[in-house]
Amino acid sequence: MKLAVVTAGLTQPSSTRLLADRLAQAVGERLGGAAETTVVELRDLATDIAGNFVTGFPNARLREAIDAVTGADGLIAVTPVFTASYSGLFKSFFDVLDPEALTGKPVLIGATGGTARHSLVLDHAMRPLFAYLRAVVVPTAVYAASEDWGGGGDAFTDGLSDRIARAGAELAALMRPGRHSPNGKQTEEVVPFEEYLASIRPPS
Repeated sequence: MKLAVVTAGLTQPSSTRLLADRLAQAVGERLGGAAETTVVELRDLATDIAGNFVTGFPNARLREAIDAVTGADGLIAVTPVFTASYSGLFKSFFDVLDPEALTGKPVLIGATGGTARHSLVLDHAMRPLFAYLRAVVVPTAVYAASEDWGGGGDAFTDGLSDRIARAGAELAALMRPGRHSPNGKQTEEVVPFEEYLASIRPPS
């Protein structure tokens, strides 16, 4: 199985890349190390993406990144929040993909920002984007504000580690063979609903 991770952090290191790495680790643990992970750092492809808009064609480096994303069995996409939405670099990368390229692909979305007030970006910007691209977005999206790092949550909110584990389990469940084919069609194997629920529970 192949897992692609798209991260749009602009600094190095960045909290966006840190969140992306932790999400990928959670997915890998649920898959028992069976996933080959490719990380696409969009900051390194900024000029290549701009060139694609001008010429209409990706260069070799951008084509490699596009192939890694479109050929993966599952995708993790993480962006920093700018002006209450995903970054322009993040959106530009998905704009250069073929509109049908992510159809049926399981996707885990995440975002980072300085304040928890921006967490609505997940449901008001990122989910609609991937819904338009006909991807299958897992139920749990992960937002990490500055205060979330190292926090344990409260009586009403899971801590960041719990959210990462739950989201990773959900993506891994959709990536397992026999769940969905790359073109989005259901394969012949039918998984009992009780088994699916058990597979997405965080490890105790």
